[in-house]
Amino acid sequence: MKKMTMAVCFAAVFAFAQWGGGMGGGFGGPQGGGSVPDAEKTADVNYVGDGKTYHTLDIYIPKEVKESYPVVIHTYGSAWSMNNMKGSADLSTICAAYVKAGYAVVTPNHRSASDAIYPAQLHDIKAVVRFVRGNAAKYKFDTNFVAVSGFSSGGHLSSLVATTCGLKEGKSGSVTVDLVGNLGEFTSFSSCADAAVLWSPPTDIYTMNPISMGGSGTMEGKFIGVEREGNKDKWMVASSPYYAGDDDPPVIMFHGTSDNIVNIEQSEELYDSLKNHNVVTEFVKVSGGSHGGDKMNSTENLNKAVAFLDKAREAKTTVKKDSTVGFVPRLAKSFGMEIRGNRLSILGGDGAFRYTVVSVNGERKAGGFFRKELDLSQLPVGVYGIMVEAPSGASNFIKFAKK
Repeated sequence: MKKMTMAVCFAAVFAFAQWGGGMGGGFGGPQGGGSVPDAEKTADVNYVGDGKTYHTLDIYIPKEVKESYPVVIHTYGSAWSMNNMKGSADLSTICAAYVKAGYAVVTPNHRSASDAIYPAQLHDIKAVVRFVRGNAAKYKFDTNFVAVSGFSSGGHLSSLVATTCGLKEGKSGSVTVDLVGNLGEFTSFSSCADAAVLWSPPTDIYTMNPISMGGSGTMEGKFIGVEREGNKDKWMVASSPYYAGDDDPPVIMFHGTSDNIVNIEQSEELYDSLKNHNVVTEFVKVSGGSHGGDKMNSTENLNKAVAFLDKAREAKTTVKKDSTVGFVPRLAKSFGMEIRGNRLSILGGDGAFRYTVVSVNGERKAGGFFRKELDLSQLPVGVYGIMVEAPSGASNFIKFAKK
């Protein structure tokens, strides 16, 4: 699915494209509680402003003093059944590794399936992303890089954040759902993520093995609001592989080969969908790994996750300055873009737009000016980045796979 993207520096995107405790339960998996070492904690911040516990989050800032910190939002697993588990969100393992690497970590609560059915939980996590972007100065967040991470059902929500950037609605058959919501005071900020780290995630709710609730339906059915039989479309719009697109952010997945709660095919399905759209993605199959636990949260895997985030961040913040191209990083976006077939269309802007097309190695392939629509049919087969600058100076970027 084609989606509008946030303005980013095209060179940074292609720099990345060059390299290929307590106990809680995400479907019954263990998560580390306790505390995050070497971090200053701010607890129970309400990210919506409604006084609800399920709309609170905790913030962990590395004790090493810096001007600002890139951010990882890590969401707990609970089979969407718990609304106050931020204190058990892999704090002593995954979150501790992120903080040690210099990232600010945000662990949010979200509504459970008993509080509200999907897409309420997605609205909550997207509201957290906007809260982070809207509070950069207050909490010293570096909002040039905001990643999402999650275990089990938290990984599912994070996968949806990653694959639905720019989409207002999800549609399958006669079913339409709001993918953004309007929670909180920062609705003008982006709810897109710059990278995603997914731990043992369910991704395609429709194809996964349902988790029985002992004769009273399934966990997934309670989350969606209806059971699977006869309701394919309602289950499809909650499935991240369905939304995978060319402009999705980098995604890494960790899944155990012995996971008997969420089968490993769930990560394989999302991985294949992302690869089909030329998205930078990695899939770590953990031999003998179960649903959470020591093998999944090994030092090796934690280091891989951090290295992936570091590369994503480095690529995004690296600017290749070419005097023949003249790009500038992250100008405010005041217009949208979409590609249908081989035509790029401007949404919400007028006048003559300057464009430059580059290949994955940063080589300039085309450029000039256009109004409203740009014909891309003459480009050879390949993957390109297109930077467009409006008469006002605002810029936007979109990735295009010519087939």
